[in-house]
Amino acid sequence: MGRSQELSEFKCGTMIGCHLCNKSIHEISLLLNIPRSTVGGIITKWKQLGTTPTQPPSEWGQCRLEHTVDNCLQSQ
Repeated sequence: MGRSQELSEFKCGTMIGCHLCNKSIHEISLLLNIPRSTVGGIITKWKQLGTTPTQPPSEWGQCRLEHTVDNCLQSQ
């Protein structure tokens, strides 16, 4: 299964809030309709880093961005 869209900061914050209120990963998953693995990953990331940052752009996306910028500069 491929990656879908990123979670909003609000949903990540809601997961952390539920976790701090002693809700289980299973309860949070059911409440927010998000897979348990995703909830567990967000909580783990929060415990390790103290934040829930989004992933940096992929290499493919970065290359595509550089190509777009180069095309724009060449056309000027």
